[in-house]
Amino acid sequence: MIIDGHQHFWDPARADYPWMDAPELTPIRRALGPADLAPLLEANGIDASIVVQCRSALEETEDFLRIAHENPFVVGVVGWADLTDAALGETLDRLRASPGGDKLVGIRHQVHDEADPDWLLREDVQRGLTAVFAHDLAYDFLVRARELPAAIATAQAFPQARFVLDHAAKPPIADGGSNEWSDRIAAIGVCGNVWCKVSGLATEAVWNDWDAERLFPFVAHAAKCFGEDRLIFGSDWPVCLLAGSYGEIKGALEACLIRLGAHVRDKAFGVNAKAAYRLA
Repeated sequence: MIIDGHQHFWDPARADYPWMDAPELTPIRRALGPADLAPLLEANGIDASIVVQCRSALEETEDFLRIAHENPFVVGVVGWADLTDAALGETLDRLRASPGGDKLVGIRHQVHDEADPDWLLREDVQRGLTAVFAHDLAYDFLVRARELPAAIATAQAFPQARFVLDHAAKPPIADGGSNEWSDRIAAIGVCGNVWCKVSGLATEAVWNDWDAERLFPFVAHAAKCFGEDRLIFGSDWPVCLLAGSYGEIKGALEACLIRLGAHVRDKAFGVNAKAAYRLA
C-alpha cells in the first residue's frame, strides 16, 4: 500500500484558521476536501492517506473521523485534543467511540506557535501525553529548531511511546539551511521512537524557485539521522499547492528518496507510516 502520510482538509467558510490569514496564503484559502484529493491520489499512484489537524478544535477532529469513516482511502486521522485538559482520557474515549473513531491514530498540537519553546515540557502537557500514549496513539511534533530540545526531552521521557516529527522540523531551506537545524535533527534522530516525515519541504524553500536538487541535502540529512525505517513521505496537500502541484511535490520527494536507494523510497511511501501509526 502506497500511503501519503500527511495531508489536510479545510473549509474557511465554516471555521477559522488563524494561520491562514497571511495574504500570501490566498491561493489555498478555499474549501478543499476529500473529493478534491481523491483524483490526485489516483493520478499519482497513491492508495491511501493520513489526514492531519489544521486547527485547535475538537470539532475538526470529529469532522475528520467522519470523513475517514465515509472515505476508505483515509486510513488514519491525526487529530487535535487539549493536552492540558485533565479529562483528556475521557475525551479520547469518546472520540474512539464515534463514527470513524477506529481510524484515530495520533494527536497533534501546533507547538511552534506557542510563545514558550519549552511548552511540551509543562507538567500539564506531559500529563496529557501520558493519556495519549495510554490510548496507544502516536504524537506528532509540529516544531521548528527552536522547540526541538523540548521535543527531544519529551521523546526521551516516553521511551515506549511513538512520535512523528512533521516536516522534518521545517528546515530553513530558503535561507540555505542552518547548523542549528542540522545538529538538532541529528539529536532527535538518536531517539529510536521518533519517525520523521519528509513533507512540507517545498514550502520551506522559495516557492517559485525550487527543485528536487535543492531539497535533496535536507532529505539526505534526515535519512542519515533517522535511517531507512523511520522516514515517512507526506505531500502536505493542500499547503503544498503554494509551491507546486501534488504531482510535482510527490515527484520531487520520490526523486530525492530513490537517490538514497529504492528500498528507502519504498519504505517511506508506506511501510514506515504503517509502523509509526500502527495502521491496520
